[in-house]
Amino acid sequence: MSSDDRVYFFDSTLRDGAQSQGVDFTVADKRTLAEALDKLGVDYIEGGWPGANPTDDAFFQAPPRLENARMIAFGMTRRAGRSPENDPGMAALLNSRADGVCIVGKTWDFHVDLALGIDRQEYVDIIADSVAHAAGRAGEAMFDAEHFFDGYKANPDYALQCVEAAYNAGARWVVLCDTNGGTLPDEIERIVGEVSARIPGTRLGIHCHDDTGNAVANSLAAVRAGARQVQGTLNGLGERCGNANLISVIATLALKTDYPVGISRDQLKQLTHVSRLLDERLNRQPARNTPYVGESAFAHKGGLHVSAVEKDPRTYEHIEPELVGNRRHIVVSDQSGRSNILARFREIGIDLDGDDPQLATLVERVKAREFEGYAYDGAEASFELMARRALGQVPEYFGLSRFRVMDDRRWNARGELVTESEATVTCEVAGRDVMTVANGNGPVNALDLALRKALIEVYPQLEDMDLVDYKVRILTPQAGTGAVTRVMIESADSQGRHWTTVGVSTNIIDASFNALHDGITWKLYREGAQAAKDG
Repeated sequence: MSSDDRVYFFDSTLRDGAQSQGVDFTVADKRTLAEALDKLGVDYIEGGWPGANPTDDAFFQAPPRLENARMIAFGMTRRAGRSPENDPGMAALLNSRADGVCIVGKTWDFHVDLALGIDRQEYVDIIADSVAHAAGRAGEAMFDAEHFFDGYKANPDYALQCVEAAYNAGARWVVLCDTNGGTLPDEIERIVGEVSARIPGTRLGIHCHDDTGNAVANSLAAVRAGARQVQGTLNGLGERCGNANLISVIATLALKTDYPVGISRDQLKQLTHVSRLLDERLNRQPARNTPYVGESAFAHKGGLHVSAVEKDPRTYEHIEPELVGNRRHIVVSDQSGRSNILARFREIGIDLDGDDPQLATLVERVKAREFEGYAYDGAEASFELMARRALGQVPEYFGLSRFRVMDDRRWNARGELVTESEATVTCEVAGRDVMTVANGNGPVNALDLALRKALIEVYPQLEDMDLVDYKVRILTPQAGTGAVTRVMIESADSQGRHWTTVGVSTNIIDASFNALHDGITWKLYREGAQAAKDG
């Protein structure tokens, strides 16, 4: 393919993604994500809307220094009755320290009539002189044709008149937006193809929302029809159902097509990191089933699948996970066979022959434990401990003599209704009994604090261990309050490690203790701790 086929990536996470429910970026968040996107190699980063809110104003006052991408400021056309030179919105846009600007404008006659209430030709003139003014002042100007596909289907002549006005006024890119997200891939491909007869594809972009679950497919259809800029957001963040997931678009175009892109194979390996960095900044769990970069994207659970993958990963994987910075994950569950167990053993460093009699015992143990309610496909640390204990490789770091947890709900001295939890733990550690008491914001937190308080003097490496996630599932709801409960706990430490453990019991506190016990034991084992001797 020629250089004209080069596809450019435009990331809108910091602006369009910020419109997601529950998302509120700080200036520090924006800087961190912009730097990561720049390192990834995207061509454009839309930093926000200058003049719209204090966060975006502060961000553009001192934008990060980029090496690969151009920082873009977003704004709208001038208002009716004002010249571009005297419009406050355009002034804020053009006075930002961005490398270029993206101006949004209506292209659906229904919106011009209803939302703006002005003459249609007057609005075409507004688009033209707004873009011309921006192109003369900014390093690069582009036009976002809002509601273009709905507008084109309703009145193609007017929609084309709008985008041609922007193109003729000097817009580097005319971006066709499926703002309501209701257009299907065959429609996108047909309409972009028709528009490219009037505006060169090397000047056309695509911006899709995911309201029908087709945003990535629509983006790829637009590229196939000639568009050469693709807009999207990390992990598909965005208003309503989100935007096109730029992670998936980048990986697909780079690995599945011959279109030239500006992202190298080494940069492509950062996709998983960048995806998870966004979730980390938003303090949320990454979606396990995200294409290419999810924890489950290359996970294999069925024994037949694992057996085939062990022979050649191409049997059940469409790409090598390492190409996008991900990894293969062999899941252990009640559907596991010998292949799963052996593969997981290799991952955790256990060398066991396929004909070792201990292997059959472990397979049956996994299936029996899962029948009881344990789930090892999401609790890899507990699986490793179960296997290593069976092989006699895990020291007994401490023993529990007893624990007691109490909750106290009362009015405090300030007249506030509070509930406090207190846990008392008695452990045998280093040959002596240690009793500790701790208060927490719940019974599990109090139990966790009391347990580590008992152990910290002997095992100081537990100082940096934190409980970061706690999940409860009722396994036998028909049993009411006497139901069997499964607790999964995710822990982390200052070395960036995350590990998950599981506990099952009819008593939720007992199940929690079992998961906590495994979490602490896994941390100590991984750090090479020795079982404390008698004091």
